[in-house]
Amino acid sequence: MRHLITLSDLSAAEISRIFSITEDLKSKFAHGLREPLLPGRVLALLFEKQSLRTRVSFESGMAHLGGSSIMLGSDTGFGKRESVADFARVLSEMVDVAVLRCNRHATVEEFAENSSCSVINGLTDLAHPCQVLADLYTLQEHVGDLAGVRLAWIGDGNNVARSLTRGCGHVGVQLVVCTPPGYELDETFLREVRAEFPKLDIATTHDPQEAVDGAAAVYTDVWASMGQESERDQRRQDFAAYQVNRQLMARAEPDALFMHCLPAHRGEEVTDEVIDSAQSVVIPQAANRMHVQKGILVWLLAAQA
Repeated sequence: MRHLITLSDLSAAEISRIFSITEDLKSKFAHGLREPLLPGRVLALLFEKQSLRTRVSFESGMAHLGGSSIMLGSDTGFGKRESVADFARVLSEMVDVAVLRCNRHATVEEFAENSSCSVINGLTDLAHPCQVLADLYTLQEHVGDLAGVRLAWIGDGNNVARSLTRGCGHVGVQLVVCTPPGYELDETFLREVRAEFPKLDIATTHDPQEAVDGAAAVYTDVWASMGQESERDQRRQDFAAYQVNRQLMARAEPDALFMHCLPAHRGEEVTDEVIDSAQSVVIPQAANRMHVQKGILVWLLAAQA
């Protein structure tokens, strides 16, 4: 049993297998076939943060697979009425898998340590693995073999950037991380991830034009994430030169994709003409959250696709 599913837990071969299952399920879904591969299985969703894509993609995906899901809100008293450990011990006796979307990564780790069912990280302050698996699957759909593909990240060195770094290490994508000074991926993380992936091809810069030069895809995220609202004015100033606009996209490859994990703050990190352009894959990227997570669930619960 896999207790905590993050990109660190997965191997390149396992990611390839998940993508293979995803491709099969997505193709069948497009032809109107929804195979009930997980009948009777129950998915618990335990969220401390708001969600559209993570919640709906997991709930819809589980329904397509013949299982069911339970959304656990504040009424369960998670983290208040009893310890995280006791909550995990009880809940995991009643469900097959749990998805946690938490403020602190340590909460998910503590839950997983005390759970008798598998736990999927739906988002924490340090990581967003399901998002990045969908990102890489989307990129693969559009460019084919990912080895050596240049991907430019423009923005904050946040949880998505961290997971993207690990994901690129698994699949051989050449990653350039461009942040304003003071918002870089921290050096401890970079040392750890380089040790974890000795062949990781990652460069860091403060120059957006240098970052996107020759890029097959340009990826950005909001400048102030949930929980950083008090920093928003300062971040607007610090990130002003890091907007993905038509001029910046022109420095990338002519057919470069634009990617965003959404929700977007239009007019801040990206302009309308970019996010609504023919090069934008943000909607297929969001839709692939459901398809990839179906692949994860089928792989994780040992069903046959």
